[in-house]
Amino acid sequence: MTAAETLTDDLLVSVENGVMTIRFNRPQALNAVTRDLARSFDAAIDRAATEARAVVITGDDRAFCSGADLGSQQADAGDPEVKGVGLDLINGLVKKIKNLGIPTIAAVSGPAAGVGCSFALICDYVVMSEKSYLMLAFTRIGLMPDGGATALVAASAGRHRALRMALTAEKVQAATALEWGLASEVVPADQYLTRAQELAQTFASGPTLSLGKTELAINEATLFGLEEALDREATGQEVLKDSADFAEGVAAFLEKRPAVFEGK
Repeated sequence: MTAAETLTDDLLVSVENGVMTIRFNRPQALNAVTRDLARSFDAAIDRAATEARAVVITGDDRAFCSGADLGSQQADAGDPEVKGVGLDLINGLVKKIKNLGIPTIAAVSGPAAGVGCSFALICDYVVMSEKSYLMLAFTRIGLMPDGGATALVAASAGRHRALRMALTAEKVQAATALEWGLASEVVPADQYLTRAQELAQTFASGPTLSLGKTELAINEATLFGLEEALDREATGQEVLKDSADFAEGVAAFLEKRPAVFEGK
């Protein structure tokens, strides 16, 4: 049985043979996350808990997800009740995916950057196109990693590699991500989604109660500090979003010029 629908113009959801495919659909912005997209994503994960036996999260051939939409963050800057996408929403999503209890697979092409990196790494299995990469670009705009990235990267790659990614904002190409333990598989560029859906179908056809208990146990053993990391990130990010450096970082990004930071 197949069901397909658009929750919003920005997110596509389909369910076939127990596999839910959630697709970010903002190609004009490399699938950058807005508040509306995050809300739709949250609703899709709620549905997955009762409608699916495995989940694939993906973008398109150009990008998995390039992070929070900085244009929407700037548009929201004048509203004191609104700060970009909203970390409460993002953090809740990350925790829901971790605790979903059915296998989740990220099918990554192009960049998985910023919170997009967190969305990929919180999944139980990460299939990367050979042309894709992971990136924590937060310091380029005067912020710190969030969405659990400080815990997720360190849990898989170790402290110094997490610091390297976070401090330098380098692109970690797929082959390196696999070597570091941040990816489960790297496949040819035209096979990343096919491979992820094959795996999801295998999981959906298997003993999902057993698989769910297994992934929950491993997640608890390796991501026991995730909730505390989310809290630390949220506290630090609130300070940084009020800084002159963040305002300068966003302005420089949108104006396509180098940022001039003053540490204020």
